[in-house]
Amino acid sequence: MPFIETDFPGLKIFEPKTFGDHRGYFLESFNENTFKEAGISTHFVQDNESKSQFGVVRGLHYQLNPYAQAKLVRVIIGTVLDVVIDVRKGSPTYGQKFEIILSGENKKQLFIPRGFAHGFSVLEDNTIFSYKCDNFYNKESEGGVLFTDPDLQIDWQVPSDRMLVSEKDWKNPLLKDSINNFQF
Repeated sequence: MPFIETDFPGLKIFEPKTFGDHRGYFLESFNENTFKEAGISTHFVQDNESKSQFGVVRGLHYQLNPYAQAKLVRVIIGTVLDVVIDVRKGSPTYGQKFEIILSGENKKQLFIPRGFAHGFSVLEDNTIFSYKCDNFYNKESEGGVLFTDPDLQIDWQVPSDRMLVSEKDWKNPLLKDSINNFQF
């Protein structure tokens, strides 16, 4: 099975089988049947992509219910440190972080269920990050956690003087002050 379970309920690493030869490679980045066999019956409705330079930090974001989003994230070119925080009240891993390096080279993907704050830092210039969502974006339902929250102790692997962060992300609250409506 191409899935690796994590200690976080529902959070799974997906390692697609890659077929390579002198021409390049081929892989199935998503196959509904493969995911169903792993207990993931998420119906994706939107694909998003971003291109960023070294030092960009995006997050930590989530959408409140009823617009919450499960995501399948991956890197096509380049490298990111991908970070999620479990914000589901009552979860055994509430408030804990999970980190993984995703790259065009390792081809790993992360399935993030609803109820996680998500962010990433870009560790290589010209990185292309792609993700599927199971719900449409709704601006009024935006939520977030401050990416520098000292309780989370996230090392974004980018020197602070080289971080490129949106004004919106600097204004996110600490986890303990964040508003969310997720229940485990």
